[in-house]
Amino acid sequence: MISFPNCKINLGLHVVSKRADGFHNIETIFYPVPLRDALEINVAKNNSGPDVQFTSAGLPIPGDTSNNLCVKAYEILKTDFPALPPIAIHLLKAIPMGAGLGGGSADGAFTLKAINTKFELGLTQEQLLVYALQLGSDCPFFIINQPCVGTGRGEILEPISLALEAFDLVIVNPGIHVNTGWAFSQLNLSSYSPDGEGSLKHSVQQPVSTWKDILTNDFEEPVFSNHPELLQIKNSLYTSGAVYCSMSGSGSSLFGLLPKDVKILPTFSTHYLVKRVKL
Repeated sequence: MISFPNCKINLGLHVVSKRADGFHNIETIFYPVPLRDALEINVAKNNSGPDVQFTSAGLPIPGDTSNNLCVKAYEILKTDFPALPPIAIHLLKAIPMGAGLGGGSADGAFTLKAINTKFELGLTQEQLLVYALQLGSDCPFFIINQPCVGTGRGEILEPISLALEAFDLVIVNPGIHVNTGWAFSQLNLSSYSPDGEGSLKHSVQQPVSTWKDILTNDFEEPVFSNHPELLQIKNSLYTSGAVYCSMSGSGSSLFGLLPKDVKILPTFSTHYLVKRVKL
């Protein structure tokens, strides 16, 4: 069985407060983007090996395989469905890791959905959301996989109507790793409340031409201060004609919404990953 996990961008991101469990309450707008990995799941041919035989190609995946979210997704389901057979997972990685695009979270969530379908587990969307949250805060979004307001840790999801087909999306990833824990530690949490006219939910319903001034990402100030190169990327996208640019998540990917008649992009360093996709 083959599926194609897509990435996401954050249209604005506010960190509201630190929670007693060590996580943070946030408000953001998740938007799915058709930049995809490819995920193949089959019953393992060799039943004498480990329960999950994981291989990958494409972009390198750092870390131990046992910590991969695809593997963890199988293990979580195996606990409740012990009759699941050993499986072979092959992941073709095209979404850069640690880039604020949710690529790893997408892979884990799509693994849950694929196993549910392939082995006819009968799990509802609500049940899949519970499993996905065990994998990570961004994973539940990829179960729903449509524009959503995300609050709480990001797992409280409210689908919204938001169409950006009039624009192309340019994603620029410079290969800079931003430690998420460090990024959170740099924030001065305010009394911001994700309600009313100042909320991202309200702001994203305004004309896209106004987003530059009202849709903001709290991580940009400390991350740009530490990595001025990222601010230069954002400014270059605006100079080239983008109507809205932002950093996604805690970085380091930047994105810009470009009118379709804007054909010429700025020239970036050759080691940058630059993708233009239709929304």
